[in-house]
Amino acid sequence: MPLLALLVLVLLAAACAAEPPAPVPVARSAPAARAVPSAAPSSAQARPAPSAAPEPVPLKVPHAASGRYAVVRGTAPARRGRGAVIRYLVEVERGLPIDARAFAAEVHRILNDVRGWARFQRVDRGPARVRIALSSPRLTIRQCLPLRTGGELSCWNGSRSIINALRWAKGVPQYGHDLAAYRAYLINHEVGHALGHHHQSCPGPGRLAPVMVQQSKSLGRCRPNPWPHPGRKRREGA
Repeated sequence: MPLLALLVLVLLAAACAAEPPAPVPVARSAPAARAVPSAAPSSAQARPAPSAAPEPVPLKVPHAASGRYAVVRGTAPARRGRGAVIRYLVEVERGLPIDARAFAAEVHRILNDVRGWARFQRVDRGPARVRIALSSPRLTIRQCLPLRTGGELSCWNGSRSIINALRWAKGVPQYGHDLAAYRAYLINHEVGHALGHHHQSCPGPGRLAPVMVQQSKSLGRCRPNPWPHPGRKRREGA
């Protein structure tokens, strides 16, 4: 090979070696996505969901309270109607966890229902034909002697309709969850004794129990009934 041609080839090879390699394309990473807060906060920041309304706490009646009665102050007129008016007053044993005014108001409503015995005027001083006394089980036992209540029953003791606060608060299985109806029975039954009425028996299977049946013990084969005159129509404002 001629010397000149050889020299040209050497120079070309050196030029190629000195030429920088072509850059390799680098894939660009996608821009980082902007953080979008999720609809639900993280567990560290989550707020507790509002809890449902608490169930009513059952009223706990103590076996014994102070052993002393207090007359519930206030008066209330008898419902409109015909017939003699019976004066009565309400007493509540001190220390019971039952609102005395609310108890007196419910008693008055029950006594003046048109299905009840008569028309009753509430007073807070004598003379009064009937005294209705809300009592702890222990005071009920003492007040009802010589009758044996076992701390569960109520009674008429010759001067007072003794209402056992435990029964007033809890009811009995015979009335199921209808505590209002049982309370009406309790008042009407014990006030019935104060008015001279005596115990009765179930008149037949499936019939309404007369209010003077001892329904707190058993209905026999009767149906529960809290009223002396259940057939009377209840009137608004009566």
